[in-house]
Amino acid sequence: MATPIGNLGDITKRAVDILARCDAVACEDTRVTAKLLNHLGIRKPLWRYDDHSSDQQRENLVSAMHDKAVALVSDAGTPLISDPGYRLVKTAQEQGIPVTSLPGPSAAIVALTLSGLPSDRFLFAGFLPVKDKARDDVLAELARIPATLVFYESAQRLGKSLEAIAARLPGREVAVARELTKAFEECRRGEAASLAGHYASHPPRGEIVLMVGPPVENGETEVDVDALLLAAMEQEKPSQAAAQVAKATGMERKTLYARALELRKS
Repeated sequence: MATPIGNLGDITKRAVDILARCDAVACEDTRVTAKLLNHLGIRKPLWRYDDHSSDQQRENLVSAMHDKAVALVSDAGTPLISDPGYRLVKTAQEQGIPVTSLPGPSAAIVALTLSGLPSDRFLFAGFLPVKDKARDDVLAELARIPATLVFYESAQRLGKSLEAIAARLPGREVAVARELTKAFEECRRGEAASLAGHYASHPPRGEIVLMVGPPVENGETEVDVDALLLAAMEQEKPSQAAAQVAKATGMERKTLYARALELRKS
């Protein structure tokens, strides 16, 4: 079941009812869930289940579900959305245990509705990789998808991710949403480079949703191919840089490779 992403008033009546009637609650962090239950005046056994839980722990939890009603919650928002419940739900279903989902808050959806970016088609892609090369590869892979891209990001890594987006996905509108549903809620939109500069001088706090608008149709904007190639060649050979930019722009790889060689000589 979904739990509040910040404002405890966002929990649904149905969620409160299930928490009051279930036999136990499976959660990422017992301390976080204990605060929510204390707020609601509910006392239940808390069973930890997170990314570090073993296969045996999952099997033990599923075994208990055969004769107990267990509520699965995340620290905030909807379980399984960049949270560890996928294997648990899959195993329970395989063993014939009924599973139902209680709808409620989701940071990705809340952020998208605030962003001002196209919401008719979007792709949630979880967290961007930490390492530069892996992050660039993911952005190149997603570059041609005709949809708004939605990522979760940490405050510490936001700057690097914005810089990577500025280099790999130039010309896109970007939005950064943070502290959603809380007192200092913010959703700031602009170009990635400008946002990177802002957050360099105003270090962000809290959980962050990072969104990138879809590719602009041909003719609406002019992509600085030289800038893309030069940025890619800081880490790659000309041939690899050309391939990377080709994925991001849809341009012919041979043409880009020839231009990359020219830029390297100049």
